[in-house]
Parts: sequence; structure tokens; C-alpha cells
Amino acid sequence: MTGPLILLDKVSFKYRGSPDYAIKDISLKIHEGDFVLIAGPSGCGKTTLCRIFNGLIPNFYEGTFEGKAVVCGHDVTKTPTHILARYVGMVFQEPENQLFFSTVEKEIVFGLENLGLSREEIAIRLKEVVDYFNLHSILNKAPFELSGGEQQKVAIAACIAMKPKILVLDEPTANLDPVSAKEVIHLLHDLNRTLKITIVIVEHRLELIAPIATRLIVMYKGRIIFDGPTREVLSRKDLETYGVAPPKTVELYNRLCEKGVKLTKIPLSPQELRKEITGVVYAKGSRST
Repeated sequence: MTGPLILLDKVSFKYRGSPDYAIKDISLKIHEGDFVLIAGPSGCGKTTLCRIFNGLIPNFYEGTFEGKAVVCGHDVTKTPTHILARYVGMVFQEPENQLFFSTVEKEIVFGLENLGLSREEIAIRLKEVVDYFNLHSILNKAPFELSGGEQQKVAIAACIAMKPKILVLDEPTANLDPVSAKEVIHLLHDLNRTLKITIVIVEHRLELIAPIATRLIVMYKGRIIFDGPTREVLSRKDLETYGVAPPKTVELYNRLCEKGVKLTKIPLSPQELRKEITGVVYAKGSRST
């Protein structure tokens, strides 16, 4: 399809029984191939926004919906969630809450059966995701037997088997150890690069996602405050005013700038920081000689 995969025009939503809007006047376009990081303090509307992308709002959560929301050409107010599920996969903070079956294989097959696919097509897709995610050794295990990182991998695999255009993840690394969190993020980066799946991820730990996200959206009190290329948004000095702590590499960059050390760009990873500092030291050494 041409045009944005996600189009929101002045969207507001207030949960039933709540006196306040969870999100207010959100206008947003997300295109094919984007890797979008959404950040902001707890309660700022990030999860509510994600629920619109897959139609849980307004089709499941009751409330007052205003504005226009179109996902993959479908008006979310007029499209059942089972239709939108063909285009948008959703992965939650705690994977065990969305894994219900007795084996990993059954978890993956369940969504495919709901799509009404033939047995042959289901078998093909099952093999594809098992190979891609290297699930061979855990295919017959129960989800509760798996580590948190393995559970999150299975939840993502079950979504990818349905071949969505968009994968939305709501703090997928929140309960993972650092090693498992890095593995999940590496997997998402690979899905975005190789399968061209659009990724939208809510995450507090910006240092994990910032190096690979093409775009950073900052929300505050239900509104989008900043939206732009990740490095550009992180260059703002007022991020913490809106409850967003920049990565340590950005903090160090700002301190170096205050002391008169000028780097060529804001480093988003330790590797970039090392390269920038090495370049400055080398340049100074060259001038001294």
C-alpha cells in the first residue's frame, strides 16, 4: 500500500469512568520500515496509544474516542480486532500473560489457525519461524518452563508467523535480565532490517533502543511533545523536564560539551562514544605535533 501504515489525525481517548483524557490531540504518521521508539513517564499515554494501533481501542476498551485512526488502510473504529490482527502484532510487557497453550508449537499454530490457513500453509509458516528464531530445542516445552527471554522470543515468533506489517511492543524488556534484553532488541533490529517489518516499541531504557531506532517520540500528559530522528530528539537539553532520562552516553556527551570538548555527533552507544572520543584525542595529538 502507498502512504503511511499508521495515520492518526487529532485522536483523543478517555476511558469509560475516567474524568481525564488518556491521550489528547494525537496526530501521527508511521511509515513502512520505520523503527519507532516511544518514551515518556508512566501514565503519559504510551500504552493507550499502542492499543489504538491494533484496534483494542476503541473496540475492546470502552470510552470516548475522537478523531481519525487508520491502520494499513483500515479505520480502527469500523474494523474488528481480528481483522487488524492480520496487520498488527502486539507483544506485551509480561509474555506469560499472552502464552496460554501447553507447548510452544501450539502457541505459534493457534494464531495461524485463527487466520483460517490450510494445514500445508500452517506447516510452512511454523517451520519458517522455528528456523528463524531457532526454537527447535524448546518447541515441545510448555511456556512456563522457559526463561523470560525465551518467553518473549516465543511471543514475538507467534506474532511474526502471522506475517504482520507492524509489530508493536509495550516495554518488552522490562522484566528481562540485561543479556536477555539485548538478545530481544537484536532480534527486533534484525526483523526490521531483513523482513522490513515496521517496529513500534515502548521502552524506558533508551540506551537499549536508541542506537537502532530511526525515530523517537516523547509523550507527556497524553500528548506528543517531541517527534523526530532519534539523535535529534536526544540532543534536546529539556528531556528530563518531561520525565525522560537520556542514555548515559548522551549525558556524558553533554558534560564534555560543558567542558569545551566538542564531539562531531551525539553518541547513541558506547561504541560510538569510544570512536568519538578517540577521534578527538587523535586530532589533538596531531595538532600538538
